[in-house]
Amino acid sequence: MQTVVIVIHLMIVAIMIGAVLLQKSEGGGLGMGGGAGFMSSRGTANLLSRTTAVLAAGFFLTSLFLSWYAGYNRAPSSIIGQPTSQGQPAGGAPISAPTSGGILDTLKKADEQQQNQAPSGPQVPRSQ
Repeated sequence: MQTVVIVIHLMIVAIMIGAVLLQKSEGGGLGMGGGAGFMSSRGTANLLSRTTAVLAAGFFLTSLFLSWYAGYNRAPSSIIGQPTSQGQPAGGAPISAPTSGGILDTLKKADEQQQNQAPSGPQVPRSQ
């Protein structure tokens, strides 16, 4: 579903870029040239401005849909409220919730707990 909307969104973008570049501007743009065409310059300007408006509305709607669809199944997450199986350090001692302070205090306590444990074998030197 999302892939189909992205393809439609990209087609709208490409056509809108072409419609904007074909419009006559003060400098001429790509719309400059002889008056020999199937429509008069006034009719062409009116058609291109309406086409641009419709494409801009389509671009806006597909953008809104894609942003809504991306966040549809997103659940709120927190780095503080991790399950205990993921929040345990390598030694197996659980990290207790801080009584005061924030996430930095929790991380400092977890690092101190890891350093206080006896090494199980040769350790790689750490840089300070």
